Amino acid sequence: MKLQRMNRRALALGALAVSGALALTACGSDETGGAAGGDSSNAAAPSNVKCDDAKGQLQASGSSAQKNAIDAWVKQYTAACKNVQVNYNPTGSGAGITAFLQGQTAFAGSDSALKPEEVEQSKKVCTGGQAIDIPMVGGPVAIGYNVEGVDNLVLDAPTLAKIFDSKITKWNDPAITKLNPDATLPDLKIQAFHRSDESGTTDNFTKYLKAAAPKDWTYEPGKAWEAKGGQSAQGSSGLAQQVKQTPGAISYFELSYAKDGMKTVSIDTGAPKPVEATLDNATRAIAAAKQVGTGKDLSLELDYATKAEGAYPITLVTYEIVCDKGNKADTLPAVKSFLGYMASEDGQGVLEDAAYAPMPEEVITKVRETINGLS
Repeated sequence: MKLQRMNRRALALGALAVSGALALTACGSDETGGAAGGDSSNAAAPSNVKCDDAKGQLQASGSSAQKNAIDAWVKQYTAACKNVQVNYNPTGSGAGITAFLQGQTAFAGSDSALKPEEVEQSKKVCTGGQAIDIPMVGGPVAIGYNVEGVDNLVLDAPTLAKIFDSKITKWNDPAITKLNPDATLPDLKIQAFHRSDESGTTDNFTKYLKAAAPKDWTYEPGKAWEAKGGQSAQGSSGLAQQVKQTPGAISYFELSYAKDGMKTVSIDTGAPKPVEATLDNATRAIAAAKQVGTGKDLSLELDYATKAEGAYPITLVTYEIVCDKGNKADTLPAVKSFLGYMASEDGQGVLEDAAYAPMPEEVITKVRETINGLS
């Protein structure tokens, strides 16, 4: 296991040769709502957590993709900083940003960077400053499916677009059969599930469909689902549960939700071989991510239409949304302390055990500098 982690870190560090590189892995969680972290009584406190003057309750909400990471961080952090209680509610990226912009939370998690109008609106709650995007975790968005007897399924962007737009409705459709000549595909209705809540995962998935199959996906990418038909469920955990219990189901969610034997789609990107949703393949796809944020904003631009060999194209980055200036005085110490731990060597090291990848040094160095400068 240790060797595997060393290999993963070596791969991530190798990506640093590309400007703006970012290594990602599976992100996801069980969304239970309420306080994150659970019982921290058995957690061994990291030796170098800087609690400083942090105290009180830290309220945050948003991305469900990072909930397992947040839980792992909270467990370690509160073992060291016993005067702080962190409450993270995985309401989805859209709801998290809304709550933050209404001044209800100290920070938000979002799988999509802030829009210009949201940055402008944030100036009302960030006195003398504005909200910024801080990349902390990320990973591949897997396409999970439930078709008995089909263990290896290949799909491409046009076929996925038609499936999720109710234009392909049977698993033995000629388009699917052509991509899977060796599979025995049943005459079974496709049950396509999408998010009912506004979601950065939906935003990233639809950005992929728009970039890789523009003729077949005529909708604009966004957090809210716009395509016709299909069924919906709340959160990534809701989608994964539907796939698990519904014959013929297919949906999209962070890779860590594809557990307990759930099968995932390999993507035909035009590369020599179909690409599986794995940590290494996501890392290759994101190696060319470019920083497009200005000033203290560290938002990234991804290539969803990549055809590079072994590069998994459906990926997301989870950002922590916070004020660069104008944070509330009673929560600022806790915000800087907790986010600082998340970005620290110990904090990033926790991600490996939680099935996430640490940020590459080039990215995390900027993140640490930005967190230190929050005021």
